[in-house]
Amino acid sequence: MAEYASYALILFALGAYVVLDGYDLGIGILGLFDRSDHRRKEYTELVATAWDANESWIILAAVILWAALPGVYATVLPGVYLPLVVMLLAFVLRGLGLEMQSSAPDYRPGWGRLFGFSSVVVTLCQGLVVGTVLSGLPQHGGVFDGGALRWLTPYSVLCALGLTALYLLAGAAWLQAKTQGSARRRAARLGRPLLALAVAACLVLGFGLEVADPQHFRFDQPLRAVLFGLLVAIAAACGALAWYGFGREPDARPFAAVLGAQVAGLLALVTATAPVVVPPGLSVHAAASPVGSQVFLLIGVGCCMPVVLAYNIYAWWVFRGKYRPPAEAALAVSAEPRQPVDARTDLMTNQIAPTENGLMTLARRVGFTVLGLGVVAVAQDVFGGQGEWIAPVTITLFGAGSLTAWLVGDRRAAAAGEFDIDQAAER
Repeated sequence: MAEYASYALILFALGAYVVLDGYDLGIGILGLFDRSDHRRKEYTELVATAWDANESWIILAAVILWAALPGVYATVLPGVYLPLVVMLLAFVLRGLGLEMQSSAPDYRPGWGRLFGFSSVVVTLCQGLVVGTVLSGLPQHGGVFDGGALRWLTPYSVLCALGLTALYLLAGAAWLQAKTQGSARRRAARLGRPLLALAVAACLVLGFGLEVADPQHFRFDQPLRAVLFGLLVAIAAACGALAWYGFGREPDARPFAAVLGAQVAGLLALVTATAPVVVPPGLSVHAAASPVGSQVFLLIGVGCCMPVVLAYNIYAWWVFRGKYRPPAEAALAVSAEPRQPVDARTDLMTNQIAPTENGLMTLARRVGFTVLGLGVVAVAQDVFGGQGEWIAPVTITLFGAGSLTAWLVGDRRAAAAGEFDIDQAAER
């Protein structure tokens, strides 16, 4: 049963990635078709708050897949090397364009185009990989037995286009939820056409899977058929709710509906194909690693996943509400009544500035780096095999310590006013 628990973790991480990173990839593509530099700058500022946290889920999914289902790794990777390598390079360029754009005082077209086109490449490559896996990979004895261009099939191309439509829909829904003014109106106007496009793509891919997938779907099993039908009905209801919500308040309703449709659609796909992971016949059990590795993985990932969830939720909480340009945010802050300063906060504020200097900062960073390397060395058990518990416990301590240091540093910086907008500079 451990392999099915690991399989559930992989599905959860992949689902979280599609839901969270899908909308910011869609926003990146939508920016290519927007003529307003002001709105394009707004889009990148929105994505810059969460893109790295969102992408952490695909890394987590890849790590679990590598350790829990090595048979899938050995079969799938050789068949999709080219789109995966291109996707990773596009990830790097996308992050570069986004961060450089975000750090610039105004919109820079070059960085904006880099961000947008790399978002397109990432989305298309992901669609090609998903379509290739769904349509089956030739294998012999658990090893890939196909050509270098096996990933280029009509179904994988359709899947790439369909995933682009889905991400565009999620991006438009997110923009309606997080923006105001012309950006919000434009997103609301685009929502319904994109929803119609996404529904058409899902229908084509759904019916096309019967032809492309070499395995025989077991819808003659009553439980599977009922569950599949229920999930499809939920996805259709969420789609109808999103259609109604575009252009209407509350603005968060379309994104919540799109999110529900995505989750229901992914679960329906798993219901139709499980326990086969790579068609035509590589199942979860056949691809799994030994039980000891599964238990080790479940302990380590089970401890790390709450940490990943925690910083995602914290990031969403910090940047909740509508996006406001810095100048508008400064006016809003100045209009708000000032709260009495807490004595502890005042003490921290007064202590930080005079005691911080370059030497102390350097010493603290060197100390944390040495401590981190030591913890990683222990986690890798470089000092000799003393017990299987060392690695998961140390990795958990390392993750919890890093999260604590980040939260403490964030609060100290907020108390010191480092996040406050310089209103004089804004004028």
